[in-house]
Amino acid sequence: MMTLVFVICAYLLGSVSFAVLMSKAFGLADPRTYGSGNPGATNVLRSGKKLAAALTLLGDAAKGTVAVLLAQHFAPQDGHATVLVADVAMAVFFGHLFPVFLKFKGGKGVATALGVLLALSVWLGLAVLGVWVLMAAVFRYSSLSALVAAFVAPVIAWLLSLPTSWTLAVLVMSLMLIWRHKSNIRNLLIGQESKIGSKKKA
Repeated sequence: MMTLVFVICAYLLGSVSFAVLMSKAFGLADPRTYGSGNPGATNVLRSGKKLAAALTLLGDAAKGTVAVLLAQHFAPQDGHATVLVADVAMAVFFGHLFPVFLKFKGGKGVATALGVLLALSVWLGLAVLGVWVLMAAVFRYSSLSALVAAFVAPVIAWLLSLPTSWTLAVLVMSLMLIWRHKSNIRNLLIGQESKIGSKKKA
């Protein structure tokens, strides 16, 4: 019963879209109506409002971190604790992808996944973030950076000898991130993917 309560609360927290909230707070257009149509920090950045994009990024990452840290703190200290934390990690992530408050049409989960990884292991989160930053600095494609980071995340989790349930949770999130970027993969292949900071199309 406790696991179910934690999972439901984590999912509801993940369903909170900071892209939509920040856009409303700054008087911007709904991020689902321009650019990639994705309610995430990268698309909000296309509005030209960097502060709104930064707050979206922080908010989406924070909800992943908060959910996992609360699960770690309140989970019963027995053999099932690590599994509960893994379930919560996936629940908050899936909440962002399929938010009940936005008719199950959410973002791609990059920031929320990063927040989850940082809570599971600071070293895991920093390593994956480092990969994303390096790829973004070199190629200027947010999607490509996310794809490479998603690919290496479970490998790094395994190298860090994290609990098996946590590594499996990271693997599931990585596969979902790659799947959610399928349209970006197609655009990258045909040379039509937007670069970081490009303005929204009229």
